[in-house]
Amino acid sequence: MPWVTIDHSPSAEAERVVPPRPSSMDPKELGFTPQRPVGWLAPLLLLSTGLRTLLAILFGAYLDKRELQNSLDGSWFDLSATENDELWFDYVADLGDGFHATYSVAWLLAQDSLTVGDAELPRGQVLLMGGDQVYPLASGDGYESRMKGPYRAALPEPPARQPRPTLFVLPGNHDWYDGLTAFLRLFARRKDGHIGGWRTQQRRSYFAVKLPGDWWLFAMDEQFGAYIDDPQLQYFEEAAKNVGPRDRIMLMTPSPKWVKAAEDPETYDAIDYLIRMILAPTGANVRVLVSGDLHHYARYSGEDRELITCGGGGAYLLATHQLPEQLTVPPEETLTRNKSRSRTYDLRSRFPSKAASKRMSWGVFHRVPTRNPGFVTMLGLIQTLTMLAAAGAASQGGNIQRLFTIPLSLMVVLIMAGTVMFAKPPGASLNNHARHWLFGLGHGFAQIGLAVLGAWLWLNLPVHDWPWPVPLAAAIAIYWPVVGFLSTQVCALYLLIAGMFNVNVNELFAGQGIEDAKSFLRLHITADGTLTIHPIGVDKICKKWVADPEGDPHSSWLRPEQPLVPHRIEPPIEVR
Repeated sequence: MPWVTIDHSPSAEAERVVPPRPSSMDPKELGFTPQRPVGWLAPLLLLSTGLRTLLAILFGAYLDKRELQNSLDGSWFDLSATENDELWFDYVADLGDGFHATYSVAWLLAQDSLTVGDAELPRGQVLLMGGDQVYPLASGDGYESRMKGPYRAALPEPPARQPRPTLFVLPGNHDWYDGLTAFLRLFARRKDGHIGGWRTQQRRSYFAVKLPGDWWLFAMDEQFGAYIDDPQLQYFEEAAKNVGPRDRIMLMTPSPKWVKAAEDPETYDAIDYLIRMILAPTGANVRVLVSGDLHHYARYSGEDRELITCGGGGAYLLATHQLPEQLTVPPEETLTRNKSRSRTYDLRSRFPSKAASKRMSWGVFHRVPTRNPGFVTMLGLIQTLTMLAAAGAASQGGNIQRLFTIPLSLMVVLIMAGTVMFAKPPGASLNNHARHWLFGLGHGFAQIGLAVLGAWLWLNLPVHDWPWPVPLAAAIAIYWPVVGFLSTQVCALYLLIAGMFNVNVNELFAGQGIEDAKSFLRLHITADGTLTIHPIGVDKICKKWVADPEGDPHSSWLRPEQPLVPHRIEPPIEVR
């Protein structure tokens, strides 16, 4: 297999005409429209994302473009020849959401250096993006507005007299929702591509990179964790021929399956297969596994390697207080007969802290209705229709069978089906599927109970007997907004309680849309081959930006009005 040597010589001044810098945040000047954070409980988004996820699962094999990538350039990349035999590089994941959070992280990554504590950390010569570069669905416009535009604004031109930074990108599940069409077009279409000052080099959705100090980077692409395709295995087999017993490997994956395997043991099998069948025979040590997908920072450490989740690039914050204190990887319960030897890994650090994460959970009561007005409207509509159906059936008097009218029965079935689906019961083969059903049914009964209480109250109000259509108008104008808020509070209480039992934890935080507590990694390989990982956290993102029309061509178009203060999440991690 051929390789591509990436030139680290300082960038010359661009000979092309540099376009004028924006003087404001006007989209016509920026070239993109800054986006609001995705409202993850918006009814249409829930429906659209659910349908696309279902289609991707059902027909993903037919849309899988990894098999077609065998016709593309299969080179691995050589970054080992660097000045002083050192390399600084950055890792960020889950970034393409609201502008303020995404650009806050992009701005920090683009600065010449960052001061954290008493250390000065220079900008990475390589930027690794670990997945989900756009939300909620992959499209050309989505990438332009939610990822490419903000990163181009952060580093519009390559820095003069410095090595031009290189960009490598791994797709996540949201990048996969269109079968990788937009992803490949943006990141792997041509070798001279670029996102602002970062140049793109890869030609496939996976890659292997030789780093200084006897380090290698392997980045694997799993389509929803199903399997590793044959062309990808062949690519890594060819690259692994250049790996020796003295080498150490950092493995990038789209999702931290070492965490998810605690509940679904088979989900780690593909990673274990790559390590056991492709990387282990080289004699090299896989010392670091890194992933995004879960929107927080967490590090598990064992005798042989570090397992790092760092998905704080811009998307909503995800809880850390439900993380297990210890993992067994690969899990003992896996059905793979030839799995690697299971080892124990302890949780060493997390961001935000366990206490802070628990505290944030309680914000569900005020954040869900304020961040998701469409969700409140939808619940209010369902509750109003159910109440009117129940009141109409009860007002007929007589036999209790009158309560089981067709409209009322349909609403009850709709509510129960919706709440059970919302709880997302896993397969019956998994040990934890029963609690999802129980919580989903319990949530459904609570919502029906609210509708019954509303019907009783409605029948005891004088407006019920007023001439038609006054009762309907009153139900729409008064009952709908009130019951919508109450139903949302019932849902919030459900999410809080269910989250304590590890059910709907994602929805508990996605519904709140917390943009703060962002994170990324700054890594350094020294001349003696030591890899130092600096986990960087940002407690508060910036939401007010000032245009800098007189800045240098490579400096950020927009600067924060108030200082963005990065800090160490934990002391530097040295891996030898």
